[in-house]
Amino acid sequence: MPAYIIFLREGAVRDAEALATYRNSNRDAPRDPKLQPLVVYGALEALEGKAPDGVVVLQFPSVADAKAWYDSPGYQAAIPHRQRAADYRAFIVEGL
Repeated sequence: MPAYIIFLREGAVRDAEALATYRNSNRDAPRDPKLQPLVVYGALEALEGKAPDGVVVLQFPSVADAKAWYDSPGYQAAIPHRQRAADYRAFIVEGL
């Protein structure tokens, strides 16, 4: 079953330089062929409740693949930059 890692940014970017470092570290890292970006800060409209300030949705073939990417040394090295840049919630959800 496919799985999705979803990042929700809540609030303004605190540190644009840290966010740029995070983005560049993801671009420069070897591309995981199992990762498929579906949404990267696209336009959004809240239907119920408060909308997040940014959304990223990444698709993987399975929860195990999603966890392996998240736990990879390359991505783990990038996380502190994202956390310094803004407040995010991140989670994995299993698809159909």
